[in-house]
Amino acid sequence: MLRRNFIKLSAAGFAAVMYSRLTYAAGNGSSLINHPDEAWAQVGDQWIKLTSKGGAVFTHQDIKVEVKTNGNARAVYVQSPLAELQTVKFKWKYQTAGNAKVLGDHWERTYGDLAWKAPDANTRNPWYVLLHDDKQTACFGVKTGGNTICWWEVKPDVVELYLDTHSGGVGVKLGQRALHAADIVTGMSKAGQTPYATHTNFCKVMCAKPRLPKQPVYGINDWYVVYGKNSYQTIKDQTTAMAELVTDTSNRPFSVIDDGWQQADDFSIVNDKFKDMHKMANEIKSHGMRPGLWTRPLIARKDDSKTLLAPKIAGRSQEDELILDPTIPENLARVKRNIALYKQWGYHMVKHDYSTWDIFGRWGMQMKNSFTAPGWKFQDQTKTNAEIINNLYGTIRRAAGDMYIIGCNTLSHLSAGVFELNRIGDDTSGKEWARTKKMGVNTLGFRLPQNNTFYAADGDCVGLTKDVPWGKNKQWMQLLAESGSPLFISAELDILDGEKKAAIKQAFANAAKVQPNGEPLDWLTNPFPEKWKLNNKEVTFNWD
Repeated sequence: MLRRNFIKLSAAGFAAVMYSRLTYAAGNGSSLINHPDEAWAQVGDQWIKLTSKGGAVFTHQDIKVEVKTNGNARAVYVQSPLAELQTVKFKWKYQTAGNAKVLGDHWERTYGDLAWKAPDANTRNPWYVLLHDDKQTACFGVKTGGNTICWWEVKPDVVELYLDTHSGGVGVKLGQRALHAADIVTGMSKAGQTPYATHTNFCKVMCAKPRLPKQPVYGINDWYVVYGKNSYQTIKDQTTAMAELVTDTSNRPFSVIDDGWQQADDFSIVNDKFKDMHKMANEIKSHGMRPGLWTRPLIARKDDSKTLLAPKIAGRSQEDELILDPTIPENLARVKRNIALYKQWGYHMVKHDYSTWDIFGRWGMQMKNSFTAPGWKFQDQTKTNAEIINNLYGTIRRAAGDMYIIGCNTLSHLSAGVFELNRIGDDTSGKEWARTKKMGVNTLGFRLPQNNTFYAADGDCVGLTKDVPWGKNKQWMQLLAESGSPLFISAELDILDGEKKAAIKQAFANAAKVQPNGEPLDWLTNPFPEKWKLNNKEVTFNWD
């Protein structure tokens, strides 16, 4: 069947025919996407159509975009010696009408808004997109760790892939080098395979070499109890009490110290509430837990030279918080020293936060039409934003050595294969159940296929406080503990009666062992899945 031979398709045959038009067997058991029907380049906010003689090379003046076969992927190489390139766009023509549902991802964390939805021409689907017609599921994406920030758009009779090459808020200056922009991959459900299983398998295609913890990760985090008002004593009390509920001594839990330990804006100096972070780590270890620490790598000190600072970005105040420019080697050296320092202090895990906000001046939910405000640039304009982020993440990874790293507010596709864990959703809550339901349940329901395929997918904490109904938190804790994902609990000690302690003890025991990923059974129609398969048993939750 010709790609341009549009016909009306039944719902049952939609995905299969759609997929066959766009891909073909590569001879090694995988499939490759066909060459684009069109290629465009964005320069100076203007779109320029590139020309091709029917092959895999598209050009306009000095701009050249080439698509090559690279194993099970289509590798995209971009050259633009003179023009400051902003974006490359590919178009494939094919029938998109029908009863298809579409599922995309998020740039960084999710914000309670993932769901299977009808195709919308105005929606950007970050990194990958799945299309389902009640019978089959087709998948289109890019491999993790690429050098551009990518998204897919599903439009009437067209699918488009965008490869963003901005540097800061302007186009990148590539000079004479060829940029390996992305590796395009595809996937297709097998007979009888659920969309969830297809999604999980496709995550494995996108990330061939995830970096995973040696054992399941679980434990405690103090944030949703004290919200930064912590101290040596509060951490000691939390660790002492919660350690009594641990039964698996072959896989010790973590006690993660969140924001509040540092001296103002310097994450290499401890404040007077803690005094000695090496002593704090040893105290945690003495109770049979492993110490973890929160940090913000790109925050600047008030006395830093202005030459080290990132440019001001419209919409982001830099009066109270100064941000380091991540393209300056001196700043990366500081990041490296701080991460290495935490290892010297004796910490086994570091959670780093805020880097996407600090780089772009926007949260993922605000990146509707652009990643950042236009017009500003880093000191080094020769690298794309994705390359700049990859370099920052690589610096953290190398400095950490064998410490586990949790990314929070990190770009998901660039975290995969680099960090052992990633916070996959926005903050849950120790104050209101509605937020935990929105940010926790939705996130876990739609990003759990990334668990142990990209990284250990952290759906965030159980804020076990008097402000959140125990009946709801008990269910949320069970879902985390039995889904194969990391479990972290923030508990007010004075509300822990016998029932709660028994539930925590059981949750810790479950989370400490290897389990299959939980599967949301009603996720095609429910953005907050209530019916789950956990350890091959069906469990129904009541989130309302």
